[in-house]
Amino acid sequence: MKIGIVINETWAFFDEIYQELKKHHAVDVFEPPKIKFPFFRERIQKKQFEYQLRNFLSNHQVVFFEWASELLAFATQLPKTTSIVTRLHRYELYQWANQVDWSKVDQIILVSEAKRREFNARFPGNERKICVLPEAINPERFPYEPRIFQKNIGILGHLTPRKRVYELILAFYELGLDKKGYHLHIGGGAHPRFLDYHDAVINLPVRLGNDNKVTFYGHIQNPLEFYKKVDIFISNSYSEGLQVSPMEAIVSGCYCFAHQWPGAEELLPEENLFFTDRELGSKILEYENLSNNEKIQKQKNIRDRVLEKCNSALVRENIRKSIEEVALQ
Repeated sequence: MKIGIVINETWAFFDEIYQELKKHHAVDVFEPPKIKFPFFRERIQKKQFEYQLRNFLSNHQVVFFEWASELLAFATQLPKTTSIVTRLHRYELYQWANQVDWSKVDQIILVSEAKRREFNARFPGNERKICVLPEAINPERFPYEPRIFQKNIGILGHLTPRKRVYELILAFYELGLDKKGYHLHIGGGAHPRFLDYHDAVINLPVRLGNDNKVTFYGHIQNPLEFYKKVDIFISNSYSEGLQVSPMEAIVSGCYCFAHQWPGAEELLPEENLFFTDRELGSKILEYENLSNNEKIQKQKNIRDRVLEKCNSALVRENIRKSIEEVALQ
């Protein structure tokens, strides 16, 4: 089977799927040419880009768009010549989805049931095309190491308002966790669109007077080494697709609590979810008061839950099968 791949964003969530497809099929990646002519560059680029994309679509039995974003929107404005499958993670739903002609998409892979509900509310009539397959991780990259509880709390992600790191620092201070022997570890660098937020986050512990209890690590090259510093991982976002960093942290041995972003209940049990800072504080202290064996058992329970659903070996195979089914229709 001849499969085309179109991807214009990060490969971070796709590489294992790509390798899975290559094992079974002839796979090509769309690579639009760069125009070097200084005059009429934009017009020439657009025409040549359209020509290249038309040919790419028509020369493959099925084309998979990783990220339902700009290139999918452009492709669905062209005459339909092949089957199209896309995977929508999160941000595309708010920036690109209303520019896509969904009648030309044969299957839509979403990463959570929460995103299914949201997509159906925004774009009714596509229910039969939707398949929910979660984000996933490879457990071999995050070997399990039980934690000796040392009151280390961690969060990892770009320092953007959606991740609510500023609010977590305030909660850490207001709950008095800094005075109870806890330390807050923050991994993740600045996002070019939110440099003011980054500066506010970095400066907040100094202003609160607890900067000796908060450590910033900047961009994390090796997530596993970061997770080893952490006993309790916090996902404090207000919106996610199905966040990968909590999966990685849990599989490596961290316990985890998550703010009730839509879909968080698909990743963690109710007892690990919170709305308010007070709820989070109570859950942290309840966990602290457990025996070491009880802590390890609770951690293993959520680890088993993540691996049952979000193991990349299973998910990448299911994505491959979904693409194959569409191509054979």
